Amino acid sequence: MNAAMRLASVFLAVAFLASGCNRGGGGDAAEHSEKAGGEAAKPAVPAPGHSDASPTPAPGVTLSGKVHLIGQPPAPSVLKMDADAVCSKAHPDSPPVSQEVVVDASGNLANVFVFVRNGLEGKSFATPPSPVVLDQKGCMYTPHVLGMMVNQPLKMLNSDPTLHNIHAHPKVDGNKEFNLAMPRPGLEHTRTFTKEEIMIPVKCDVHPWMVSYIGVLVHPFFAVTDHNGSFKIPDLPAGTYTIETWHEKYGAQTQTLTVGATPTAELDFSYQAGGS
Repeated sequence: MNAAMRLASVFLAVAFLASGCNRGGGGDAAEHSEKAGGEAAKPAVPAPGHSDASPTPAPGVTLSGKVHLIGQPPAPSVLKMDADAVCSKAHPDSPPVSQEVVVDASGNLANVFVFVRNGLEGKSFATPPSPVVLDQKGCMYTPHVLGMMVNQPLKMLNSDPTLHNIHAHPKVDGNKEFNLAMPRPGLEHTRTFTKEEIMIPVKCDVHPWMVSYIGVLVHPFFAVTDHNGSFKIPDLPAGTYTIETWHEKYGAQTQTLTVGATPTAELDFSYQAGGS
């Protein structure tokens, strides 16, 4: 073998080894990618009523506050679910009660939708691509009140082994009514609303006690009071706004607020228990 042939043989050997190393590394990467993109690669579902795609962070004011109920709240009404054994067995420890008026020991009111009514005219905001989730669990809607943006996906789930249907009743032109049967657990449907609307009732025709309310807005500045009556709206640009609250029994209230001088602002609302 002459020198040229020996040099060619060495070059081919190095090329072969290099090719083998590359195949091994690529094979491992491909296997890892397949596992990551297989069963374990299903997109995470956000918690009901929440989106994991928050608006683009921007410096702004965090508006927080509480909503109070003054006076004696009505006694919670017990929901009679005896007609459906699945529903009645879903609450073995305590009877389910209506979510119409939910207050804590201090009179703080839950399930109040708080949002910017006026002050954002002429501004536009990106719609989050991830869905807001409405679940049917224990023959109750979870959450009872939720907010979302125009054209944001609303993912509806059935976690119960019984027939439910989700019947939305919008009133604004452009928002389509839908009535979706969901006879099995694990079923999902997704819809959107194309127009702003406060509020859209959603009911189950099979179980008449099931009701939820959806606030649809063209901006992301809204919240729902939690079990302590608290709410928080982050990243509100400096300006003067009309802040509105909505409650299914006690109606709407508004206040005017100017924000921007400090990074936080507070605003409380109160309803009278005798009002409706």
